[in-house]
Amino acid sequence: MRILFMGTPHYALTIFKAIEDRVVALFTQPDRPVGRHQRLTPPPIKEYVQKRGLAIPIYQPATLRDPALVEEVKGLRPDFIVVAAYGHILPPSILDIAPAINLHASLLPKYRGASPIQQTLLNGDTITGVTAIRMNERLDAGDILGYEVTPIAPEETAIELFERMAHLAARLTPAILDSFATIAPIPQFDVDATYCSKITKRDGLISFQADAVSIYNRYRAFILWPGIFLESGLKLRQIALHAREGEYEPGVIVALREEGIVVGCARGALMIKRVQPPSKREMGALEYIRGRRLGVGDPLL
Repeated sequence: MRILFMGTPHYALTIFKAIEDRVVALFTQPDRPVGRHQRLTPPPIKEYVQKRGLAIPIYQPATLRDPALVEEVKGLRPDFIVVAAYGHILPPSILDIAPAINLHASLLPKYRGASPIQQTLLNGDTITGVTAIRMNERLDAGDILGYEVTPIAPEETAIELFERMAHLAARLTPAILDSFATIAPIPQFDVDATYCSKITKRDGLISFQADAVSIYNRYRAFILWPGIFLESGLKLRQIALHAREGEYEPGVIVALREEGIVVGCARGALMIKRVQPPSKREMGALEYIRGRRLGVGDPLL
């Protein structure tokens, strides 16, 4: 079996490892500048292939619509194209070469789009999974080939969920490939579809005028990036849900605890453990309020 693999982040790398002995070429995003010094950095999957010295050609095209590139893909003679968080839409000229299978991190048709894991957490879902689909020209709308399902713990963040979903997808991928000829695909119904968009930095802005549960879910979803922060720029680096219900004055410190400070929301309250002021180091929330001479009854804003 000859597989052309398309993927970029750690999620894709975990899937790639499950089938790497059958991969004849890797397509991934171009190297990007990263960090304060904007150092040009390869995608995790490219770095893995190079460090392992795998004899797999690596392609990093800016587009898949170049006719010369399409002909080169045809020359690779893939039996399947496996796609996982690649970052490019596959045009018909590529989809026509071989069956393209996408490993999408939601239970489709729920959460089609760019940020399904984050959206799952934002909505406070208690169950999710990975869906293998036969790709078509529409976004995440192809026929379903198989599922892997998993529960979500109440305090689980995107860090843990990304890792577990990647391993679910890695288990599902070879099973789908090996049984592809006998699978009866299930069409998706667009009427049941929901969508999620690409995350922006502004999505991390929160206000204590919201309820504590929704703020906590935003923290769980955006812990990797962009984090959550107040209009003042104060980043809430580590928080926990203190109370789901109860009437509090939003943004006001209501209690001090050994592990942090309790701050009221429009409904419920949050335990804030660690913060980071603009252009300063991360610190404990207690250290922060003492430095600003704040206490119970004072607004954190």
